[in-house]
Amino acid sequence: MLAKIRPYLPTAALAFLIAYFAFHALTGESGLLMSRKRDEALALKTAELTRLQNERADLEIRARLLRDSSLSRDLLEERARSLLGYSDPRDYVIRIQR
Repeated sequence: MLAKIRPYLPTAALAFLIAYFAFHALTGESGLLMSRKRDEALALKTAELTRLQNERADLEIRARLLRDSSLSRDLLEERARSLLGYSDPRDYVIRIQR
């Protein structure tokens, strides 16, 4: 019985390896069927990157206004009041929980 099966063992092993690698090429972490998830993740990360770039640009502008060479009195007063917890009697204070 083993003598009849022996010539087919290399072919069976090769077929198993091909099936194994084909399965993982389709369903693996970076397989063909996972491309939609990768595209969704890429879209989310791209949106987050854009948001962070805009936030950084805003912070850079604010930091530039706080330098000695181009000091903005309004921004300085706003930051001082915010950090010290003071407000002008004519100000409306809206507290936001972060």
